[in-house]
Amino acid sequence: MGRRPRFVLAGVGIGVLAVTALIAVLAVTAPTVETATAGTGSTTPVVSGEDLDAIHDSGITGDGVRVGVVDVTGFDPGHESIESQVVATRSFGRDQSVRNAGRHDHGTAAASLVARVAPDAELALATFDTPRGYHRAVRWLLDRDVDVIVAPVSFYGTPGDGSARVARVAERARAENVTFVAPTGNLARGHWDGEYDDPSDGKLRFSGGTRNYLRSDGATELTLWLSWDRAHAAETYRASLYWTDGNRTQLIARSQPYERDGVPNQRLSVQLEGGDYFVVVRGPSDATGAHLELVSPTHRFQYDDPAGSITAPATADDVLAVGAYDLRRDRPEPFSSRGPTTDGRTGVDVVAPDRLPAAQRPDGFVGSSAGAPYVGGLAALLLDVDPSRSPTAVERALERHARDVGRDGVDMQTGHGLVRPAPTVRAVANDTG
Repeated sequence: MGRRPRFVLAGVGIGVLAVTALIAVLAVTAPTVETATAGTGSTTPVVSGEDLDAIHDSGITGDGVRVGVVDVTGFDPGHESIESQVVATRSFGRDQSVRNAGRHDHGTAAASLVARVAPDAELALATFDTPRGYHRAVRWLLDRDVDVIVAPVSFYGTPGDGSARVARVAERARAENVTFVAPTGNLARGHWDGEYDDPSDGKLRFSGGTRNYLRSDGATELTLWLSWDRAHAAETYRASLYWTDGNRTQLIARSQPYERDGVPNQRLSVQLEGGDYFVVVRGPSDATGAHLELVSPTHRFQYDDPAGSITAPATADDVLAVGAYDLRRDRPEPFSSRGPTTDGRTGVDVVAPDRLPAAQRPDGFVGSSAGAPYVGGLAALLLDVDPSRSPTAVERALERHARDVGRDGVDMQTGHGLVRPAPTVRAVANDTG
């Protein structure tokens, strides 16, 4: 047997949605940091099917519009793709600089996609590493008079109805006439939820038993979140990770309470080595009816449930929630999180292309946090055409002119469909007269 895997001592609960190594060690005080997208496959870059150059050549470039980007990894404001557009930066984390000691590829990639879509929009960049820092960063962006906020992050272990504090931040932005854009998440293959209604010796029963095996494309660091509804907050549930080689089984780690967000949840973060791993969820010996949710941004589950995998802040009703779409295969990304929200809303508003080349991601920026800045840039173009447009009007224009790419009509995986820059900009221009 190999050495027992060691814990990664990280208190992380914010996620940035892309394909790279997990940065839990980087943002050790954050609520979850997802930089891994389970099961994405290759990252061959693609070229968007929409001719943005034609829009720009017509004089619609985002001029006069300010876009705020808030990201947990930081930014390189001097990168050639964004340098000329950056007008303000601020760190709300332990690092005094948004450069984050050089570990800033996710944030820089997101900002560069905004700049690619809206090449004359101004950029205000803020970074953070705790929920409180996130709130302060959004407030700072609002004080900078931004017109659009793009938040390519995901908070795990939070209620799926948009009631979490990190989700309600968008309400403040909408009240100040600011369009708030966020990714739906990348949890469709790393999500399970259900009721604790038929335990076996104090163990949760999945559809095939009490063990839920993990699957990955080679990820060596596991992040796992277990949460349950507030009505059962006084009860205790815990996820245990086991290693097996088929003959032997060994307990590796148990989840620990995460108390920074006021939600009943637990987190597990561990470095994996060789062998197979499975999760067992323990709770009271008798059925309680509690609604449990188990998620992993780094691994897929043997028993999963893609429905309802959307993450905060995209769970909020005031957020323009964006899923990821693979133009190469003309389909939504299989890992892109899906609705509904737990209060019955669709959850996903639109989908947008990922795998586009971006700053520090020349082979393609993968995940729903690549789709969010693309849509944030489109919002800037619409406000260039019509500065009086409200966040609701911006969202409705994007939805109305999207291409239906899922089931007929609005659906839980692709919302209103794939955004189409040219028809949407043209329609708004015609409406403006």
